[in-house]
Amino acid sequence: MTTLIRNGIVLPMGGDARVALDPGSVLVDGHTIVAVGAVAEIDADPRSRGAEVVDATEHAVLPGLHNCHLHSGLLRGTAESMSLWDWLEAYVDPAHKALTPEIAKVASRQCYAESLLAGTTSVMDMWRFMEGSAEVASELGIRATLVPYVADEAGFDYFESIESNRRLLESHGTAAEGRVRTWVGLEHLMYCTKACFAQAVELMDEFGTGLHTHSSESIWEVEESLKRWGRRPIEVFYDRGILGPRTVVAHAVWLSDREIELLAQTGTSVAHCPTSNMKLASGAARVGDLRRAGVKVGIGSDGEKENNNLDLVEEMKIASLLQKVTTLDPTTGDPWDVIRQATIEGATALGLGATSGSLEAGKRADIVTISLAGLHTTPVMHGDLFNVAAHIVFSASGRDVRDVWVDGRRLVSRGSPQTFDVARVRADAQAAAEELFERRARLSEA
Repeated sequence: MTTLIRNGIVLPMGGDARVALDPGSVLVDGHTIVAVGAVAEIDADPRSRGAEVVDATEHAVLPGLHNCHLHSGLLRGTAESMSLWDWLEAYVDPAHKALTPEIAKVASRQCYAESLLAGTTSVMDMWRFMEGSAEVASELGIRATLVPYVADEAGFDYFESIESNRRLLESHGTAAEGRVRTWVGLEHLMYCTKACFAQAVELMDEFGTGLHTHSSESIWEVEESLKRWGRRPIEVFYDRGILGPRTVVAHAVWLSDREIELLAQTGTSVAHCPTSNMKLASGAARVGDLRRAGVKVGIGSDGEKENNNLDLVEEMKIASLLQKVTTLDPTTGDPWDVIRQATIEGATALGLGATSGSLEAGKRADIVTISLAGLHTTPVMHGDLFNVAAHIVFSASGRDVRDVWVDGRRLVSRGSPQTFDVARVRADAQAAAEELFERRARLSEA
């Protein structure tokens, strides 16, 4: 099937990321983008004949967004106003103890559905019982990198294990025609033994996959690492051999200059989660310094419990503003740079840069349209006054997303989901959350 997304304001985000086709069109054949160009040029392309035409007038057309750090979950709005480690102990870890495969699957369905409606076409989800997550991702059509929560320190035996991570790699290393992949996951430096790190590296090498973990999210974590090992967290990661071009570290808020050098030297990427870092009062990552050092920085929402929504369009605004207010430099957080982080830079961090992240012939058709017809996105200016990139970052939200394609399949059409029913997803999530909280209460009383 051939689709012509016609007469939108196209931000390809490849090569020179600051180029826009105003107006432009994108031609898709099956799974693949076959042409991107000016409207007249694509209209004249013989491959456009007989294509289904999607009128993108008054819409921005851009690559699908990559959420580089997400936790599926059902705790939204129930775990508020606590510091990170108190919050984990009081709310999050007890919920993990009560979690079942069935509840975990429902949580992934809600989070993936919400993500698609807001223009996210690719998620890196660190969660549990992820066979269900793989099934949901396949069903809804989203691109998903699945990362089990692996932990083996005493007292954390209710998380995933190296053995369960291996089983998921064997069953869902790649699935759904390559849209679903499994990586190796380490929950946290404080939750995993040195032996677990070594086993994770072996597993990563055996399956040729990536690795994802958290680090340097709080000052306490850095102080505790120095107390236990005489080294900062990223230095411990380097000593344990997990840094490299196939590793993505979430948060990376409290970094020394030496740690930034280590990330750059090893080609390790960072998933920046600005809303979560603000909400948990963790701090602000040195995004400008990381990127100047050559570190790839993608954007993540973190989980629904530490963000309260999974709107990556909104997250771009927060990412920009957090840089400005913490550096007192209004030139940082440039809209084009932030869109790049949410698209091609995030895709590259996830090992998907050759597949997705930009609108270029030969890449998979992961595409979103964002309406520019609202009062909040008016005026739309062209030429030297071009302001659409600024509107996407500072004015728009996921509620302005109108169309979403992944692998050329239209998953959201003019705001309506094509692969799930919102009412059913909500009802299932409500019931699953109530069951989870009942189970958690019973366990705490035992």
